Amino acid sequence: MTILNTSTPKDSRETAKQAEPLIPGLPDDVAELCLLHLPYPYQALVRSVSASWNRAITDPSFLLSKKTLSLSLPYLFVFAFKKSTARMQWQALDPRSGRWFVLPPMPCPKAVCPPGFACASLPRHGKLLVLGGMRSDTECSMQTTLVYRTSTNQWSEGAAMPTPRSFFEAGNINGKIIAVGGSGTMSGDSIRTVECYDHEKDAWTTASNLPTSLARYDSAVVGKKMYVTEGWTWPFMFSPRGGVYDEEKDTWQEMRAGMREGWTGVSVVVGDKLLVISEHGDCPMKVYDPDEDTWRYVGGERFPCGALKRPFAASGLEGKIYVVACGLNVGIGSLYCEEPPHGDLKVQWQVLPAPLAFHGFSPSTCQLLYA
Repeated sequence: MTILNTSTPKDSRETAKQAEPLIPGLPDDVAELCLLHLPYPYQALVRSVSASWNRAITDPSFLLSKKTLSLSLPYLFVFAFKKSTARMQWQALDPRSGRWFVLPPMPCPKAVCPPGFACASLPRHGKLLVLGGMRSDTECSMQTTLVYRTSTNQWSEGAAMPTPRSFFEAGNINGKIIAVGGSGTMSGDSIRTVECYDHEKDAWTTASNLPTSLARYDSAVVGKKMYVTEGWTWPFMFSPRGGVYDEEKDTWQEMRAGMREGWTGVSVVVGDKLLVISEHGDCPMKVYDPDEDTWRYVGGERFPCGALKRPFAASGLEGKIYVVACGLNVGIGSLYCEEPPHGDLKVQWQVLPAPLAFHGFSPSTCQLLYA
């Protein structure tokens, strides 16, 4: 009995491509280890080297292996804009080498107001989210959900937010993105609706409303709670209000007086510690003491005001604070206690000057992702 070969020349070519070694002369398992050690964002770039590399890098098992082997490293992602030209862009900083990488542009209208977006991240998933925003040509709030993935170095559109909003806050609580407050489609239309995004299901659900509308925002997520405050604005003329959202109970409660009154600048969370870089004077940094409901100054080196000029955007991870300043100069503060765990908190600063090409850019937000 004769068995006919029914494969077409195209099928043969595909089979041959799949049989190509990843790196000639090396077993594929060794070659895969080489690819796993490629730093971000080169993994996305090498997809164009060959079909076999593209298949290997986009395979879900490749990403799982990178996480399992703890090869993902934290990178600082900064959203910045230049007022003189209305240009906006995302860029990523490798804190170890000091190298910057410009990200592809977001798929959004050109006429937008950069501060109108809210941003959040899922660090261990390598995902960055940009929500809402305002069109500058119509002054209408938007419902967009834009997702950036470090694994592909690409943007995609997620499910639209139920409520158009701009100039609001967003935070990651236990892997869920919470969108709070903001302005609606009409001028002065303050939003009390709170919505929650599940990135795995690509779906939005509603949560308990804000008990009262807030005029302006800063927020921080510590543990499973999100703290939202109007914050002080220089020259500190009005006492701020604030609320605390408990994700497990889906309830809001009033922020404690000491926390609210001492929240005098840009907040950043490192571990279970809430810190503030003050907006006044030489930008002293404070840490919140939940037992005493008070703020204590952080010791060690003074904030490098000479190199870091307002406005600031800040983020924290693994015992470090990352502060992005005007011109995208970056200050990295390493926190430590001389007598842990009850000693006074102190900080040591390192400054990474930005490239001259970033002169004139102001940071809108910064996020830390593993890539």
